[in-house]
Amino acid sequence: MRASTQPASAPSSSDAAGTALPSADFLPLKGTDHVEFYVGNARQAAYFYRAAFGMSLVAYAGPETGQRDRASYVVQQGKIRFVLTTPLRSGDAVADHVHRHGDAVRVIALWVDDARSAWLETTHRGASSVAAPEIFSDEHGQVVLSSIRTYGDTIHTFVDRGAYSGPFLPGFRAVENDPVARPVGLLHIDHMVGNVGWNEMDKWVNFYSNVMGFSLYQHFDDKDISTEYSALMSKVMANGNGYVKFPINEPAKGKRKSQIEEYLEFYPGPGVQHIALATKDILHSVRKLHEQGVEFLHVPHTYYTDLQERVGKIDEPIDELEKLGILVDRDEEGYMLQIFTRPVEDRPTVFFEIIQRKGSRSFGKGNFKALFEAIEREQQARGNL
Repeated sequence: MRASTQPASAPSSSDAAGTALPSADFLPLKGTDHVEFYVGNARQAAYFYRAAFGMSLVAYAGPETGQRDRASYVVQQGKIRFVLTTPLRSGDAVADHVHRHGDAVRVIALWVDDARSAWLETTHRGASSVAAPEIFSDEHGQVVLSSIRTYGDTIHTFVDRGAYSGPFLPGFRAVENDPVARPVGLLHIDHMVGNVGWNEMDKWVNFYSNVMGFSLYQHFDDKDISTEYSALMSKVMANGNGYVKFPINEPAKGKRKSQIEEYLEFYPGPGVQHIALATKDILHSVRKLHEQGVEFLHVPHTYYTDLQERVGKIDEPIDELEKLGILVDRDEEGYMLQIFTRPVEDRPTVFFEIIQRKGSRSFGKGNFKALFEAIEREQQARGNL
């Protein structure tokens, strides 16, 4: 089974004549509301994302706002919103998560019109509830939140903020005029990748299909994603309107330890591997990120020697792409440009992708070998290949 693309659409049924009829999307998503990381020191983490990735501090909650057990900093650029939360005491759930996983994604929050309906529909279809629908309010209005479990310790929170005008959520105070932020032109989250264990990919593909109404968007097997030493398999799931895409990776057998196995060992267990951040000018964004100290994987000169022949005519100068280490791939609808950071903490777990799409809906199949060889060089340096 080789890579293929399928339209992101709701499951269908048939009428009496056997004609396929599109089913209503029982879980309409408006996009990603926010991503919450549990971290060891949220103040320092917030500074990193502001100074390095150019995000602005827009809201805060902690003891000063009545949140006694944790401190949370909300940083934002474009439609990308990260919440960085740290425990104030040991022994609670946040502290335990940080102890087990290091700085890591705990919550992928999805923006919905009705958090009650989202919770009812998904739990009815088999999702395990984390939090039943609850109303939170302050002088800016009210928000309804509900949550379900997904792979590992990751959860999905449904956020209905249609009746709210505050800076983030009730209990948060606004932060104005961040003097640290140095924006780099990031726009929105393109996709988020989850790593799961051996033979678990299809289990979670079925979860997103049956419980959340997602469809298979693309899939790649170990022939598509492999090098001399390691391999993995991946299926990309997308919601009905295509606003939310979740590739799910699992290890495949190879001569040595794959990047997925390394992640599962150090995380440990299933979790979010990387978040792809979209830009409309990747040359500008990556130049700024380089200047601000973000470290990227190294791509050798040989990748660029026949790039024009492989991908056809592109708008960007090849020498600039090589200087910055940006990869290019093309499909039948256009081309895309992408680059990957090194892990953003000492554990080889979470990293980021910067991506610009020029018509392409792909995930860079033509770059898999070069990317994975770059990751293997990092693994070798860490002694983990």
